[in-house]
Amino acid sequence: MKLKPVSSKKDIKLGDAHASWPDNGKSEAALEKLGAKESERIGELQRVFYADARYALLIVLQGRDASGKDGTIRKVFSSVNPQGCTVSSFKVPTDLEQHHDFLWRIHQQVPPRGMIGIFNRSHYEDILVPRVHDLVPKKVWSARYEQINDFERMLSANRVVILKFMLHVSRDEQKKRFEERLSDETKNWKFRVGDLDDRKHWDAFTKAYRGILENTSTDCAPWYIVPADDKDLRDVLVARTVADTLESLDLHYPTPDPALAGVRVV
Repeated sequence: MKLKPVSSKKDIKLGDAHASWPDNGKSEAALEKLGAKESERIGELQRVFYADARYALLIVLQGRDASGKDGTIRKVFSSVNPQGCTVSSFKVPTDLEQHHDFLWRIHQQVPPRGMIGIFNRSHYEDILVPRVHDLVPKKVWSARYEQINDFERMLSANRVVILKFMLHVSRDEQKKRFEERLSDETKNWKFRVGDLDDRKHWDAFTKAYRGILENTSTDCAPWYIVPADDKDLRDVLVARTVADTLESLDLHYPTPDPALAGVRVV
């Protein structure tokens, strides 16, 4: 089971039926075990990634409300040393942020080399929300496709490895998770009335996501559509993609400082 990057329009499947992967051949217990194994693999690779310090890894998580962005971070990166990882969330821009270009606040959170940075929502909100809610003219939000491509191309040229995951949840599964948030007092805090308003714009958000996937999945910053109805499967697919990417970087520990030759601890 491996995700494939979006490389053409035919790869963009956002129907409710595409939010699950029923023929994966794994039981829930097997998926949990596999997810833990891939998470441990990330943890092992992260240690050498941090020491190698030639690259930064930026992971972008996008998805509808209740698609599992928080859960993905918690489970997939459970074995990562917190000193080598940062998580940034992007909500409604502040007054100061609104007085800058839309990527200003994003660039400040890009991880330095040796670090893994996770975006829980991202610069893509500045296309999704304005488009769906008609906050700016089409010429403004549509221009952001290429502005983002240029931005991510620049990051890639400076050794920032970028992986973008669109967590795709079905309408029925989102309803189920919303109801759980309303009935479970430990999850009430996650629910906001605005979530229901966004749910009313389901088709508009689907169209907006399709535009993003179509226009901003590139060789240097690919998008992956993750079937997210099954949380365990979601975690396995994301974790395996991250681990495979880290492994492909040919990481190694730095060579010892020549000045250490012959040094003895007494």
